[in-house]
Amino acid sequence: MYEYIFIHKKNQFIFNKMNIQLIIETLKHASFIAIFVFSMMIFVDYLNVMSKGKMNKMLKANRFRQYFITSSLGSTPGCLGAFTNVSFYTHGLISFGAVTGGMIATSGDEAFVMLAMFPKTALLLFLLLFVLGIVLAWVTDKLILLLKIKVSNNCEVPSFDKGNKECKCFDSNVIKNITLIRLVVLILIFVFIVLVAIGMIGPSVWNWIRITLLILLSLTLFILATVPEHYIKDHIWGHIAKKHLLKIFLWSFFAILLVHLGLDSWDLESYVQSHMFWVFIIASMMAIIPESGPHLIFVMMFAKGIIPFSVLLTSSIIQDGHGMLPMFSYSVKDSLLMKLFNLIFGLAIGGSLYLMGF
Repeated sequence: MYEYIFIHKKNQFIFNKMNIQLIIETLKHASFIAIFVFSMMIFVDYLNVMSKGKMNKMLKANRFRQYFITSSLGSTPGCLGAFTNVSFYTHGLISFGAVTGGMIATSGDEAFVMLAMFPKTALLLFLLLFVLGIVLAWVTDKLILLLKIKVSNNCEVPSFDKGNKECKCFDSNVIKNITLIRLVVLILIFVFIVLVAIGMIGPSVWNWIRITLLILLSLTLFILATVPEHYIKDHIWGHIAKKHLLKIFLWSFFAILLVHLGLDSWDLESYVQSHMFWVFIIASMMAIIPESGPHLIFVMMFAKGIIPFSVLLTSSIIQDGHGMLPMFSYSVKDSLLMKLFNLIFGLAIGGSLYLMGF
């Protein structure tokens, strides 16, 4: 009896310890996503104001330029390109089709695994996703118009006013008369730089993601240290922080946590061999989940020759790693619509290849 109680308490302790560790890891992951998107939004807004709106006009003037840029960013390994595309979209710089195409081109963190396990096929897949991203971005924008689907209005970002002499990006006197709110934000960004540098947030090893994030945070620190007070109040605090930051963090945290808790009790691999068609359907459905982890099982199964290329391609078209998480924080309606388009495209293209035996 006492032995049973001891074992039960020991197992409960291990379970609680695992839950705490999972929550801590999820907090780190959500913080990484939120701080990257926050910094990217500041950088995009800063460039637009500094260019006096020219970047806005440059992107809006040519849809195919948008498609090329978003698909190029989406094709880069990891989720940073997808986060950047979402930042463009929330600032009204690209169309719904462009950000949808960028998500189609995105492979998330699985891209690193694919490059390590089957580099030639992975590069071919990325090139195919890049082309599909451009083509399907155009198709999506056409369908939106044809079907008269309304997407959410982009955020009303404070615009550059040529007549406003205060609307500038650099003020050398701010450090001399630094305010409390600016000091607090600068300290927080500096703390994040340190946490990223030592591997507490973001990648635990030195790679291009950590270097990119450190460069972006350093630029954010410079921007926050040099912009005038009205810019801090109207652009950064009034728009980016209040409207986006907390929602991005909360969506990311709960989505990642629920996915990990759900997948712990679902063994999918043993189901594959005798139910390949249903594996194709399950891969498509799992690709809807805004997480990188669940899709890795299909990468591994393809590397071992268990599933065909069509299943991997379908999963890659529909899934977008963590790229959709900040999008959900901006507009649930747009996010679900985007996922629906990607699901239809993935099933149509991947299904055709599957029926052809690829």
